[in-house]
Amino acid sequence: MAGLAESGSNPDVDLLFDINGLAKDAPRWFDRVMEYVGEYGLVLAMVLLVVWCWWSVRRRGDEDAASSVAALVWAPLAAGIAVLVNVPIRGFVERPRPFRDHQGLEVLVTGKTDYSFVSDHATIAMALGVGLFVANRKFGIAGIGLALLEGFCRVYMGVHYPTDVVGGFALGTAVALLLSPLAMALLTPVMSAVERSPRGGLLIKARGRSRAGGQEAVIPGARKEPAGAEERDLAA
Repeated sequence: MAGLAESGSNPDVDLLFDINGLAKDAPRWFDRVMEYVGEYGLVLAMVLLVVWCWWSVRRRGDEDAASSVAALVWAPLAAGIAVLVNVPIRGFVERPRPFRDHQGLEVLVTGKTDYSFVSDHATIAMALGVGLFVANRKFGIAGIGLALLEGFCRVYMGVHYPTDVVGGFALGTAVALLLSPLAMALLTPVMSAVERSPRGGLLIKARGRSRAGGQEAVIPGARKEPAGAEERDLAA
């Protein structure tokens, strides 16, 4: 299975060269920015987005805060599980990095010696984005947008085929969604217990805060919002 993307009329390879070709025409400073963004920046932005969402949920302090925080805790856990699932997939497929099989690529990050399929970065980013969407639609849409940009960057940098990225998106989405009901069933009681504790409760709900009209919680089983609210329960 190592030869999933040989040269010729393979659209995977054609798209790789089309996207990576942009790096050849771009200024050097722009390539350096894309290198940092694709390797570290977007994943860091995803983590900060999860923290921002947690702060918003905590500050709003509505009745479903424990469930919302449980969903936010699930987002990074889903990303970690997805990466672990990817380990045997990579070992089974054994697909070399594209620059090993194809000459003429503009490789922005050197030293990549592991296999290419599927992309860990795309897997982590999409698992975080979908996990965030389970907790909050607005933040989740932003997270999924960042994940799509991460996938583009990985191809632009010449370190992954487009199908490596698509595979990462599929893996991250599958883990975040399929295991979400089980994760919520386990994590929600834990977050509820933390909420009841004197000090730990500050991690779930700010003291003195009540529901402030920001009806954004869309975790499975969340209380349905009044008619006309911007956010609706995903399970509805």
